[in-house]
Amino acid sequence: MDPKEQAGRKAAEYVKDDMVVGLGTGSTAAWAVRALGDRVKAGDLKGIQCIPTSVQTRRLAEEVGLSIRGLEDVDWVDLTIDGADQVDDNLNLIKGAGGALLREKVVAFSSGEVIIVVDESKLTKQLGDGVPVPVEVLPFAEAVVRAALTNLKAEVEPRMEGDDPYMTDNDNFILDCLFKEPFDPKRMEREIKRIPGVVESGLFTDMTDRLVIGRITGDPKVVDAV
Repeated sequence: MDPKEQAGRKAAEYVKDDMVVGLGTGSTAAWAVRALGDRVKAGDLKGIQCIPTSVQTRRLAEEVGLSIRGLEDVDWVDLTIDGADQVDDNLNLIKGAGGALLREKVVAFSSGEVIIVVDESKLTKQLGDGVPVPVEVLPFAEAVVRAALTNLKAEVEPRMEGDDPYMTDNDNFILDCLFKEPFDPKRMEREIKRIPGVVESGLFTDMTDRLVIGRITGDPKVVDAV
């Protein structure tokens, strides 16, 4: 089995009847969505309500027959399953390659438990090593934010879609920031959020409760936060 599929299907096993479940965005999280759909169709899982973090995930969830709700329609999210672009040994994350980092962080913040699904290629000793940190910004403030991020020693590239700036589901821009020097994830998350015009960053610190790692050989590895 593909490691991404393996991780996604393993994470879906943690979902129980009548849970409110946050659905992340990305290729590995998509396997969890499909696995939940399979469980519902088989009658193995009943009464779950799902909160998608992107238009893309919502479409997939509807295709596989999951019941969709908005975050405003529920009082509590029991469990969120999401992917990551990179994970360090402390379970800090970089997310946002799929452009849904703001909604992903809001749903994760609202959740009693956050399960992150990855394959082994996403593991790292130093967060940001070769992987850019996406930063969602107000279009009005793009130039100001870009300058401030450069002062934080980032190489900043506006995300593009063809000849036009990439637009998130929230009608914002994304600046992809590659840091050439090691940084402390918690401190950098705070520094980025202090910049006026930043909506959210793709640094997710102290939010992961359980990591499920899909592997080429053997069963998936499960790591719980200490």
